[in-house]
Amino acid sequence: MGKGQPLPEPRPTDFTFKLNATDGAARCGEVTMPRGTIRTPAFMPVGTAATVKFMYPGQVRDLGADVILGNTYHLMLRPGAERIAELGGLHKFANWPYPILTDSGGFQVMSLAKLRKMSEKGVEFKSHIDGVKYMMTPERSIEIQCLLGSDIQMQLDECTRLPASEEEIEKAMQLSLRWAERCKTQFGDRPGQAMFGIVQGGDIPRLREESALALKALDLKGYSIGGLAVGEPQEVMLDMLGITCPLLPDNKPRYLMGVGTPDDLIESVSRGVDMFDCVMPTRAGRHGLAYTRFGKINLKNARHKDDPRPLDPESACPAARDYSRAYLYHLVKSNEALGSMLLTWNNLAYYQDLMQGMRDAISEGRFTDHKASVKEAWTRGDIPAL
Repeated sequence: MGKGQPLPEPRPTDFTFKLNATDGAARCGEVTMPRGTIRTPAFMPVGTAATVKFMYPGQVRDLGADVILGNTYHLMLRPGAERIAELGGLHKFANWPYPILTDSGGFQVMSLAKLRKMSEKGVEFKSHIDGVKYMMTPERSIEIQCLLGSDIQMQLDECTRLPASEEEIEKAMQLSLRWAERCKTQFGDRPGQAMFGIVQGGDIPRLREESALALKALDLKGYSIGGLAVGEPQEVMLDMLGITCPLLPDNKPRYLMGVGTPDDLIESVSRGVDMFDCVMPTRAGRHGLAYTRFGKINLKNARHKDDPRPLDPESACPAARDYSRAYLYHLVKSNEALGSMLLTWNNLAYYQDLMQGMRDAISEGRFTDHKASVKEAWTRGDIPAL
């Protein structure tokens, strides 16, 4: 250390959550760990295969993302958890030195129902890539996530699509609770890292309550809410959040998995959710759909082909501010990669702006008015066509 240079700030050594403000049920806080702090409410861009599609890592960070998500199932198949560990771990591999959350693979296993066999031990499934058989147990899921070196890890669970019978939902919920205990044992004590349990129970209130209370008794570092946005109407999802969130500890982060639209996010925050992930903004960007303060804008629509105006002249994101709708329409219709890149950039920027707006509003005690204002702008819709 040269003379006169300030000493570096000491890095935290453990995983902590601090609640800074509340406004009704909405919460604003900080999840802190050695690799950085996640400001909540937080949206986590999805980097399924160690990359947020059509984005550079630096771009994602500059938009305000404190954390990204990696997928245990996909990374296990390709390039392999052991290989990533040998190469220095997922953070180094993906050039993302900030927090990373990994899911357990449970959702992907659900989506591969025709290729899997469930048992108490775990789930046997065939790779969608080459048909090779794998056995994913709770212990192996945590082992893979530890090899990846993720900061926040998910328990293995069984996720049930809705609608489903109460018997089927309860069986999956009880299995997920038993797997949560095995995952906790496998995870052990890892300073600076955390394992989250996953509340299941489908659309059955008593099962959601039972799952939440049983996981709370395990005294985990955080709690996820799974098995929603899997086919049920939004009002059902919100009802389940209204039941589940008050049962979870106030001093632990709450993460709603795989959700969702901007409206899903603002409604879920108003019910006490802290963290989100979803492929929607990146997937929509690859299919010509932009999310803006005016609502959704379909760049495949011919109304844009002669429009010299940008998506949003007031946006801080160059993709929304510096390119004409006519150019974006041309790129989308021509299947040019730049179209996907620009719209993904715009969408992730909008999602991060939405989260920052909610954090500010909660901190200042005006969340209800802010929510109404945002939704009113969506209702007014896009600017008139030329």
